[in-house]
Amino acid sequence: MSDDSNEKKTGKKLYDYQHDAIEKIFEKFNSFPENHNLLYQLPTGGGKTVIFAEIAKRYIAENKKKVLILTHRIELCNQTSSLLSEIGVKNMIINSKVKSLPNDNDFMCFVAMVETLNNRLQDQVMDMQNVGLVIIDEAHYNSFRKLFDYFGKSIVLGVTATPLSSNIKLPMKHLYHELIVGHSIAGLIKKGFLAEAETYSYDVSLSTLKVGINGDYTVKSSELLYSNFTMLDKLLYAYEHKSKGKKTLIFNNGINTSKHVYLLFEKAGYNVRHLDNTHKEEERKEILDWFKNTPDAILTSVGILTTGFDEPTIETIILNRATKSLTLYHQMIGRGSRVIKNKKKFTVIDLGNNALRFGMWDAPINWHDIFKSPDFYLENITSDEEIERNFKYKMPDEIRSQFPNSEDVDMDIEDEYAKAQSAGKRPKVVLDKSLEQHLQMCLDNSNDVFEARSLANLLEEDIENRAKRYAYCLTKSTKNYIKWLQDDYKRQLVSLVTRKYIQIEAEKQYS
Repeated sequence: MSDDSNEKKTGKKLYDYQHDAIEKIFEKFNSFPENHNLLYQLPTGGGKTVIFAEIAKRYIAENKKKVLILTHRIELCNQTSSLLSEIGVKNMIINSKVKSLPNDNDFMCFVAMVETLNNRLQDQVMDMQNVGLVIIDEAHYNSFRKLFDYFGKSIVLGVTATPLSSNIKLPMKHLYHELIVGHSIAGLIKKGFLAEAETYSYDVSLSTLKVGINGDYTVKSSELLYSNFTMLDKLLYAYEHKSKGKKTLIFNNGINTSKHVYLLFEKAGYNVRHLDNTHKEEERKEILDWFKNTPDAILTSVGILTTGFDEPTIETIILNRATKSLTLYHQMIGRGSRVIKNKKKFTVIDLGNNALRFGMWDAPINWHDIFKSPDFYLENITSDEEIERNFKYKMPDEIRSQFPNSEDVDMDIEDEYAKAQSAGKRPKVVLDKSLEQHLQMCLDNSNDVFEARSLANLLEEDIENRAKRYAYCLTKSTKNYIKWLQDDYKRQLVSLVTRKYIQIEAEKQYS
């Protein structure tokens, strides 16, 4: 017997919603005994692997045909194989070590990596006859498509948390005949099967991010934004105010960013490690063991832990990145949703405007509409510009404390613009009034020109927000124009501060 197979008969108790899902799926199997592609949706943390393992067991018993389960990562292969063995399904993993299958093999269930199996089938060294059911885990990935032609007479069951193709040009409705939607995230939270997310969002300007050919933000542009001092400072501030002392998993878009985050937290004295796909298997295991057994651990990572990773003790998820992928958004947050004793809630810190883009993690989603019309859904996701138009800047307490002599530090740019329009004045008077306020704030809270310039630098984020809101009032403003406005405003403020102090010094000499 292969080392990759095992038999145990301990079984696993199904929850009611899992049992109901299996019954619905078998109703479809019985109605369409072959050549029918079915897609099943269930949120991350809902136990999809348990469901399709039980489906495999029952299908083999009722139909005497073989089952093939396809995954895209070796960790998922191993987890699936272990669960199948636990419920008494004799199975074999087809990995890189398995070069061929003997014709007389007595396995009724195979678990395979998609690329490995595709290579073996192309080389005609494996006979996949009598496979009646093909189960595809994480079915939204497109790497599985190449295998469909080999199993034209089989039933195909795809399972996913998000029935939205990873490639906009290859919608899932072209592969699957129908979709079965399982319990919602909110429903599973209400029943106590998932933890409730408490989400804290911090407004982030994403104007410098670029979108790549895969439809998501590029690593390069993300690295430039999330590795800068301002964003790292915002990350540390968010952690210390909302998650300090909690076991925290941080998702980044780029290895360099994750390493910067590691150094940031290490320098601040926190218990932190970094993990990416360049770590060897033994290094990864050691880091994940450390994470599991360290109560206040912070693990900063890059993509690698979005699937095939289950650590129920996670208390906080930090999205230190933006994504245009609804699937990735759900996968990342789902890593913190497992329920254990004394954990009914978990924290989500969003530093990529993701909740504003997609809605809250547990918000209702019409998966049938997304399955039927993915283009319509993707075209109507809230744009970054729309999101940023609604930002309301609030001066951080630590900056506000530097202006104790200023009673009012706020300005409603839209209101001032409307007043200028009503009075028939030029729009520029709005920025002039804003500059005047900022100048007075710097003068009222400083003793010399150096202190005043330092205070002007503290106003950078406020200035950028005001200039951007002013540009929005003009309706047609390019990114370059907004950037010019912001830079010009900062230059003018520093110049006004300098000239004012020169004037003050001159007046002292002649007084």
